Amino acid sequence: MTTERATLEDCTARYERLARRLLAKPGVERGTMMGFPCLRCEGRFFASLEPRTGRLIVKLPADRVATLVERGAAEPFAPNGRTFREWAALPDPASWSRLANEALEFASEA
Repeated sequence: MTTERATLEDCTARYERLARRLLAKPGVERGTMMGFPCLRCEGRFFASLEPRTGRLIVKLPADRVATLVERGAAEPFAPNGRTFREWAALPDPASWSRLANEALEFASEA
């Protein structure tokens, strides 16, 4: 087993633990987005795991995403070269829980 594979497995397991906690909240359910496992709140996508990289993808206000990217806490989410302004890719699992909860709050307000 390679280190990269172990890292992806670790990220998948971490995503599943996070998903279980978030699924206990009202209106949160599982789904898929662009073939990725995701979480929705009342039908609105707010978090997803990018299985190829192991990054958590969260939907936040565009200005919040820009701030996170500027600070180096997130990367732009740009599948196929097209940047999604309200989506941030989180390479550091230490920030996942906090920012996933922030994304859930953003989805709940929409």
